[in-house]
Amino acid sequence: MTIGVTLPAGDTASAPNLVDELLDQARQAADAGLGSVWFSQLPLSQDAITVAALAGRENPGLEVGTSVVPIYPRHPLVVANAAQTAHAATHGRFTLGVGLGSKGFLGPVYGVEYPPPIKHLREYLTVLRKVFAGEEVDFAGETVQAHAPGLSTVGGDVPIIVAAMGPQALRVTGELADGTLPFLAGPRALAEQIVPHLPSGKRILAAVPAIVTDDPDAVRALAVEQMGFYAQIPSYQRILAAEGVDHPADLAIIGDEKTVLAGLQRYYDAGATDVLVSQTGIRSSEERRRTWEVISSIGS
Repeated sequence: MTIGVTLPAGDTASAPNLVDELLDQARQAADAGLGSVWFSQLPLSQDAITVAALAGRENPGLEVGTSVVPIYPRHPLVVANAAQTAHAATHGRFTLGVGLGSKGFLGPVYGVEYPPPIKHLREYLTVLRKVFAGEEVDFAGETVQAHAPGLSTVGGDVPIIVAAMGPQALRVTGELADGTLPFLAGPRALAEQIVPHLPSGKRILAAVPAIVTDDPDAVRALAVEQMGFYAQIPSYQRILAAEGVDHPADLAIIGDEKTVLAGLQRYYDAGATDVLVSQTGIRSSEERRRTWEVISSIGS
């Protein structure tokens, strides 16, 4: 069992320099004994691959990754270049996490036609795999065209994790990626809807909101307010229904040390190889650090 965290954790709004703050938090995670740190990607925020490369470079032994970079609208060759650079900078400790993103959210942001998602995922991963395997890329698909002269000069077979939760996306992930990184897939949904659809040996990194606190009611109220966005996205609606819950905050593990550790153990029991704890700083940096200290005992 391995344990990691996702960043930002929710307590970076007042930071004068977001990159400095994220790198400081990565150092804190390493000092706490956590095994990995994963950076999210939003349209107008830090570049997740770049920050992961910096964090991995500064913290030898810490696995770093992205959770996740939407494949729309970035071309796979652009992502492959950045990923191999991060992989080289961290001496092989970088994992590329990618996701389809949400058409309803990202489509209006970028104003570029949103491709058929499953076909695009398959073609995108095919190109990434060719680059990472050191092969020449001459690919003409329906959603991706990639004709790169020569071979990659950076090198490195970067592991790929996909934020896949539906059966079609999981099928492609099982064929072309190294595992999946589902968010808001509760233990029952994980065991019934995700684990059975992946071949053995694939990583299953369950991203789980969890906060150790002495004031669970107040923290839960914040979780309800801040996590409501996900309830509007069809893929999350489906995975929440599979778990039998109505709101994303229903899956947040909020309480004392015993409550949080017991809640996270359910994900390992359901088949997760890794758990990535998210939203740990939803109310304060103090609760984030306290949560990290508690969960660092997992797998030790």
